[in-house]
Amino acid sequence: MQFTSEQRLDDGLLEREFTLGEIPGTLWTSGSAPAPLILMAHNNGLSKGEPRLVARARQTASYGYAVATIDAAGCGGRRSAADDQVRAELRRAMQAGEPVDEIFESLIGPLVENAVPEWRTTLDALLELPEIGGPVGYSGWTAVGIHLAVTEPRIAAAGLFAGGYVPRAQREEARQVTVPLLFLLQWDDEGNPRQRALDLFDAFGTKEKTMHANMGGHVGTPWFEVEEGDRFFGRHLK
Repeated sequence: MQFTSEQRLDDGLLEREFTLGEIPGTLWTSGSAPAPLILMAHNNGLSKGEPRLVARARQTASYGYAVATIDAAGCGGRRSAADDQVRAELRRAMQAGEPVDEIFESLIGPLVENAVPEWRTTLDALLELPEIGGPVGYSGWTAVGIHLAVTEPRIAAAGLFAGGYVPRAQREEARQVTVPLLFLLQWDDEGNPRQRALDLFDAFGTKEKTMHANMGGHVGTPWFEVEEGDRFFGRHLK
């Protein structure tokens, strides 16, 4: 892991950009003492510099966590022309009212399969830093979170955003998830049928799972849910 820049922000957080092979990432820390780590993943295709993600990461770090995000393969500046072509076909099909599940499968399935090994590689490197002591939580994109929670035993708790397509493989894997979960659902999410999200919540195998459902569309998750996330992660990481 090579740090390529760092800056002390107005709120006292240290923000550092890093590279790990081809993986670009950002790490926020609030102090020098070893802190629990939260891996924060954005939905498919977006950049790690997306303002909503950065704001959530900074607020979470201010609660005393180390927070890291990366642009996994297919996200941010690592999107390929083939990825964008599939997204264009997806937009066309949605506008025409055509079935889109198979297009989603062809786009999201490979993204998840490629992203999780990179998240695990990043986790290996982050846990070698003296300012990160673990345990480790995950927050963000549900499909990646499911696959990571099943394949990575160091994940101790996960906060999942229900918006976004979850491939069939991850819906099956959900039964193997055993870590505590906080599941955030936007009741009127235009991109994620409500019943599908409710069925996914029911499928999770963990004995400790909580759903917070709020009115509004895909990007309308209330800011107070960041505070709720702190309480959730505080129970399991601190």
